[in-house]
Amino acid sequence: MLVLTRTEVEELLDVDALFGALGRAHVELSAGEVSMPQRIAALGAADGLLGAMPAYLPSAGLGCKLVSVYPHNADRPSHQAAIMLFDPANGTPVALMDGTFITETRTAVAAALAADLLARDDARVLAILGTGVQARSHARAFATIRDWDEVRVAGRDAEKARELADEVGATAAASFEDAVRGADVVAATTGSAEPVVRLEWLAPGAHVSSVGFAPPGSEVDPAIVREATVVVETRAALGPPPAGACELQGLDGVHAELGELVSGGKTGRASVTEITLYKSVGVAVQDLAAAALVMAAARERGVGREIELEEIHR
Repeated sequence: MLVLTRTEVEELLDVDALFGALGRAHVELSAGEVSMPQRIAALGAADGLLGAMPAYLPSAGLGCKLVSVYPHNADRPSHQAAIMLFDPANGTPVALMDGTFITETRTAVAAALAADLLARDDARVLAILGTGVQARSHARAFATIRDWDEVRVAGRDAEKARELADEVGATAAASFEDAVRGADVVAATTGSAEPVVRLEWLAPGAHVSSVGFAPPGSEVDPAIVREATVVVETRAALGPPPAGACELQGLDGVHAELGELVSGGKTGRASVTEITLYKSVGVAVQDLAAAALVMAAARERGVGREIELEEIHR
């Protein structure tokens, strides 16, 4: 079995290739070609949880991610993960790799993919809400889909917002409201249980992306959910957490799944004044698509350490 560290995963994961891999994975998901049970979680200490996310998809194979979510962590990431891949023909474990970097990267790339399909063609002002791991990964991923004239960063901690803005070549906004007003695309990446983006702040035709998870609260104003054209990774997001999104509870349905937009089965926005919302909960096919890219690159470059889990007697 091949074992890959975080440093190796960071070196091997091709973000440009990940856009295509996630697009294929979501098309397969929406077409019903994927086996992906809903995420389950065991509650741990200190308001933490351990989630299990297995999946099989034709383009990437068979695997499972185990992810811990401890929102109050101060000295380490709130999300930590490991991904194991199996041979889909015989079930043999073939790889174990760090899943923390994959989680943060695939989340941002999927959000950028959705924004590319839903934002106006002339969108040039981006607001990133949050100053953590996801804010950084979103800044990198969203830079690939548009030539932004202005990128704004806002957070609860003004100093952290300034530091991140300097790091990614953005401007620090004085508040969430200042960042959102006049923005064409708003990427909410906080763990806030209270809205950090409100409907009355949004310009006509704005696109909102939300990847935050803070049940029973939400970083998105409920009025945006009611008003917007809503797109999700899978309609299972309409169910309760941990597989579903709190802010989508009570909705009769959504406009589309991401895979339906990628395949052309559903259209994106219908007008330049329409508000669109991509609400992400994170799905296993994204992890598996990314892990398969890492695995292929590792084999090609001879990276990683081979270990023997079990001696097979013939």
